[in-house]
Amino acid sequence: MAENGTDCDQRRIKMSKEQHNGNFTDSSMLSERKRREREERLNIVLWKKPLVTLQYFCLETLINLKEWTIKLWRRRGALVCVLLALAVLTAMYYIEGTHQQYVQYMEKKFFWCAYWVGLGILSSVGLGTGLHTFLLYLGPHIASVTLAAYECNSVNFPEPPYPDQIICPDEETTEGSISLWAIISKVRLEACMWGAGTAIGELPPYFMARAARLSGAEPDDEEYQEFEEMLEHAETAQDFASRAKLAVQNLVQKVGFFGILACASIPNPLFDLAGITCGHFLVPFWTFFGATLIGKAVIKMHIQKLFVIITFSKHIVEQMVALIGAIPSIGPSLQKPFQEYLEAQRIKLHHKSDSAVPQGENWLSWIFEKLVIVMVCYFILSIINSMAQSYAKRLQQKMYSEEKTK
Repeated sequence: MAENGTDCDQRRIKMSKEQHNGNFTDSSMLSERKRREREERLNIVLWKKPLVTLQYFCLETLINLKEWTIKLWRRRGALVCVLLALAVLTAMYYIEGTHQQYVQYMEKKFFWCAYWVGLGILSSVGLGTGLHTFLLYLGPHIASVTLAAYECNSVNFPEPPYPDQIICPDEETTEGSISLWAIISKVRLEACMWGAGTAIGELPPYFMARAARLSGAEPDDEEYQEFEEMLEHAETAQDFASRAKLAVQNLVQKVGFFGILACASIPNPLFDLAGITCGHFLVPFWTFFGATLIGKAVIKMHIQKLFVIITFSKHIVEQMVALIGAIPSIGPSLQKPFQEYLEAQRIKLHHKSDSAVPQGENWLSWIFEKLVIVMVCYFILSIINSMAQSYAKRLQQKMYSEEKTK
């Protein structure tokens, strides 16, 4: 990757931050104003200003819908082609014929892949906070398939009802015949689709920084401003967080494709900075997205899969339950619900669709269900707050523009 004009970038940043209405003014006053405006926006949340937040959220939603409609109208040729393709697919879906078996198969695979891609996008897209869908959905799914594989000694779960419900197959299998590779292969599709979704969710920071660099504008985005300040004070950075961010920025800028691949292949909370860096230095789209896709959907995903599968393998789970029982005083009371939960799962794996299933709620499953509900509700609230704050930012920018024209 070419190293293009770091000194020029630093001078441009410094000038843009000191210039106001064509004249050089005190940059500290401008910084103080931005700080106050940022604090005002952060106070626009549902638990502090519910009516204002909901009003701003609705107005921002309408503005976004209007902008999307205009963009679709500008690309009406492509839109017409997409609608025609959808019409053809709809006709094929409803017309009877021998092709229906293939249509049903493709329909099932499409929605299954779209489900996991959507969860991956929700996990990494910048909407105030990500929904931790690996911990809530993909991780438990891999764990349930792992437990079922060791219990059934097979991964040939019948379809349907799998993946909605796992039932051991009727075929006779020998004890210990299941392999780690068989479990990896069983969950590879959904894991890779989830990883691809997380790669797609990393695109907004890249496009935002790229558009800002090409237009020469300074977007009022906290992460981008932090990135520019980091470039400006690169030589004086002392704290660990700043040095870590600079290390990521230097790795991506100097190594290029393989630097992005390295950052995407490991759990990395600073990867948004890699996207901003690639956009700012005009890294080609397919270089950034290709490395991110390979890193997240292939390398990182297999590392996470292996960790979950090994953690939930039969002998490891039995050892964990035994260790819980060895805790003094509270061990046996904690061990009992875990044993009951595992036994209930084993019984469920062997029951047939026409037989009665033992009913009864375990407190572990109850806690997990409530945790999922709380996380989803918090994610929805964060989206509402984020969009309301975006509208507040629009109002502040409009007020600033009016002051400049006076």
